[in-house]
This record gives sequence, C-alpha cells and structure tokens, in this order.
Amino acid sequence: MKKIVFALALLASTISVGHEMVPTYPKWRTTGLYEGVVTTTIEIFNKRNDVEYYEIGIFDRDWQPLYFVADYKVIRLKYLASASIDVYISKENKDRAEYICSRSKIRKSEESRTAVSSRICSRFKDK
Repeated sequence: MKKIVFALALLASTISVGHEMVPTYPKWRTTGLYEGVVTTTIEIFNKRNDVEYYEIGIFDRDWQPLYFVADYKVIRLKYLASASIDVYISKENKDRAEYICSRSKIRKSEESRTAVSSRICSRFKDK
C-alpha cells in the first residue's frame, strides 16, 4: 500500500510541474492602432526544464481554431523565463472566441523517451 501511495505522489508531483499562463479570464480591449481589431495580453511562465517552445491558439466553443495575429504563434521560452504576448483578433471573431491556450511543443530527438505535452487554456470573461 505504501508503494502505491508513493507512486501516486511521485506521479502527481511530476504532472504538476508544467507551465503557467495568466490571466485566467482574459478580457478583450480595443486598440488605438487598428479599427475593427481587439487585443488581449497573456503571460506565460515556463516551469519545465525539458521544454523551450510554446504554441498559442484561440478556439471557439466547439474547439475549432480561430484566425488571430500575434508576434509569434510559437515562442521560445527558456526554463524559468516568462513572456508577455499580445494577441489580436477581429471584432467579428471576438464574440466567437471562447478559449485562448498555450501548449508545450516537445522537440523531436534521436532519443526515444516519454514526454508529456501540456496545454493550459483560459476562458474569455467578456462573453
């Protein structure tokens, strides 16, 4: 029994070491730069020493991807570093956008080892 509890505790501690993304409920705001476009900013923090790349995505309520613009849709983020990303979307798609997500990108390597990709999503508050 003690071995099972130890194994579950080890698994939980391994899974909990991922990346973070804030805010939990982002809000769209208008931009002064472009008419018909809204923006939001997310912050990603990398707590995984085995991952350096993260992909950003915006999805509707059925998890269909929506078109958006960001400086980079895939960003390089070193271990224990953070990045602030501005994301832009048309006002027409703003009401369809339900989730914004960041997903760790596992690098292909010559070694065969098990790797876990993590995805974190936030839900837009101003629906």
